[in-house]
Amino acid sequence: MKVSPALSNPARQLDADRHRQAFLLLRTVFTVAPILFGLDKFTNLLTDWTMYLAPVVTSVIPLPAQTIMYVVGGVEILAGVMVALRPRFGSALVAAWLLGIIINLLILGSFYDVALRDFGLLVGALALNRLAPGRTAKAAAAA
Repeated sequence: MKVSPALSNPARQLDADRHRQAFLLLRTVFTVAPILFGLDKFTNLLTDWTMYLAPVVTSVIPLPAQTIMYVVGGVEILAGVMVALRPRFGSALVAAWLLGIIINLLILGSFYDVALRDFGLLVGALALNRLAPGRTAKAAAAA
């Protein structure tokens, strides 16, 4: 009778469980939060999101600030869905999106506390990217 490697080495199984738990926690947060914040761009229940938009954005993109926020909300919803479906790609998308938000806030010249918080979220998204399983060899060969 062959004993599975997980049963013969409980420390390895515990490490695998910790890895899986960290991955699930991060994937859940980076799925739910972007979707909820994206939906709120359409309702402004949490805040008036346009106050976080640097004026240079509306000068470069000739749309009203609220219309830009609708687009932002749509991208955030899409990013959350992508984290749920394809966590490695979705987490990279969220990290890039957060970098854009940070740059926007720095250009705005205020809300540095929010920029710092978003930097922490960016690091979390990168951690999720590292924990996310890559493409399997079989899937890579089929592509």
